[in-house]
Amino acid sequence: MTIISTINQGLLWAILGLGIFMTFRILNFPDMTTEGSFPLGGAVAVTLIVHGVNPILATLCAFLAGCLAGLATGLLYVNGKIPTLLAGILVMTSSNSIMLMVMGQANLGMLGYPRLQSIWVSLIAVILVIGAMIFFLTTDLGQSFIATGDNPEMATSFGINTNRMELLGLIVSNGIIALSGALVCQNDGYADVSKGIGVIVIGLAAIIIGEVFFANVSMLERLITIVIGSIFYQFLILGVITIGLDTSYLKLFSAIILAICLMIPTFRDKFFKGVKLNASHH
Repeated sequence: MTIISTINQGLLWAILGLGIFMTFRILNFPDMTTEGSFPLGGAVAVTLIVHGVNPILATLCAFLAGCLAGLATGLLYVNGKIPTLLAGILVMTSSNSIMLMVMGQANLGMLGYPRLQSIWVSLIAVILVIGAMIFFLTTDLGQSFIATGDNPEMATSFGINTNRMELLGLIVSNGIIALSGALVCQNDGYADVSKGIGVIVIGLAAIIIGEVFFANVSMLERLITIVIGSIFYQFLILGVITIGLDTSYLKLFSAIILAICLMIPTFRDKFFKGVKLNASHH
């Protein structure tokens, strides 16, 4: 793996982080649908490309497939009153069968087929996603969405339909996650039903690493830190490979890296209490 391909990987996985950010950070709930919508996006895109569909169109269809997965989770959670974690797990599990239906097999290669695959494609995709997210979050609808995550009771008192906001968040978030899946699978040259296992850890790592290094930033800067965090994370993994550690344990290393990053703020507060810049407010 070269530096360019590592940065490329970082950009592609950053889109996953941006998608997870919508639910994990703004709405404050972990959405396990991620592990289903990510490989589903890949399965849809690769299958369509293999059947002669234009790669850009196939990637957009993958985005829509992710939106549908998010919609399913949202309906189970909002209308069915099933807890988010469980709703996400149900959709994630059923996605496996849907992918087998779509691809007709457990994995599908795309040797000799056209695909969206270059660092420029990745960069444009990241810029488009960040641009769209910032545009959305600055609209009245986006502000209502943020308010729902900040304080659902207060948002309701302002006449915001919090159920609809949560549903919207799950739809958009999983659309972005599936888009990442579609681009990662095209970059790798194949789609696989097991590609989603553990991807939520990679997405969260991008978010958490960004937060550890950059504390008080604006929304646009926060989204950019996710991209930086994702690229940094890919370099950490590259380091693990370069050292010569067994790559079959990558998921374990990923989890350890994420755990360390999650603990940094706690340790920082514990050992550097006196030098805290921003006064804590209640």
